[in-house]
Amino acid sequence: MEFGRVSSEELDGIDFSFPPDPELTVKTLNAAKGKSPFAVHVGCAKWGRKEWVGKIYPPKTKDANFLDEYVKHFDSIELNATFYNVYPAATITKWKEKADSNPDFKFCPKFSQSISHIRRLKNADEITTQFYEGIMAFGDKLGPLFLQLSDNFTPKSFPEVKAYLEHLPKDVPVFVELRHKEWYANSEARESAFNLLHELGIGAVITDASGRRDVVHMTLPTPHAFIRFVGNSLHRTDYKRVDNWVDRIKQWRDMGLQSVWFFMHQHDERYSPELADYVSEQMNKKLGLDLPRPQFMDRDKGLFD
Repeated sequence: MEFGRVSSEELDGIDFSFPPDPELTVKTLNAAKGKSPFAVHVGCAKWGRKEWVGKIYPPKTKDANFLDEYVKHFDSIELNATFYNVYPAATITKWKEKADSNPDFKFCPKFSQSISHIRRLKNADEITTQFYEGIMAFGDKLGPLFLQLSDNFTPKSFPEVKAYLEHLPKDVPVFVELRHKEWYANSEARESAFNLLHELGIGAVITDASGRRDVVHMTLPTPHAFIRFVGNSLHRTDYKRVDNWVDRIKQWRDMGLQSVWFFMHQHDERYSPELADYVSEQMNKKLGLDLPRPQFMDRDKGLFD
């Protein structure tokens, strides 16, 4: 992911602290407290990484078997593949069957770019129907969906956002990612957007990227968090940022948070398993969870003992 990328020389000078919880977050979590058990899912954005062969995938693993191996290490995936193509149910069913070996596994598909970036939410009813018809084949493996609006999608298009979201099916959770700076610089635009999501029961994606601290908005329109964490090749600041997230998630859980979807990105994706492992390790330690952790080939050989 290139969004919010900075040079390694800049990292130590960035203030990675979080803003305080907005009023809407406090309101949302207080209203949800005690109403549902707490659940956490940790995963990556892709399964097709050749760099993971010999690391978490067995040596000589073929591309066609990458998903079979991925589901052995993680319980979810931020499915970016659906951004580039609207897949038929037959293809989705094949992916689902590969994940059947992991009873807790969930796919979290990204809305097609045909909807979000090309049609920009206008005249998108037919392609949206096709998108939903395909992903519903995931069945019990379907997690929440996320709709990413492009970097140049401004608050001037708020009417289109409102009209589109109001007509989405209500039976599958959806999260929305707002990227244009004006959504955050303009307090009126920010308030309108997050209040709309709250009224519709739609979540807000929080993207933690080094060069775009405004997008770390910490606003929860629903008692569910969808976090896209963009690391910097295991730079020391990555671990501190993860620690900050675990602490905030613990606070949110105590306030009423019901679920977390934490997806690891790296500008160099070869390092995603290591940092995702650290996320799960710290979640288990500080929140008393039992999240699965990726099993590294070298660790199995005792090199990490």
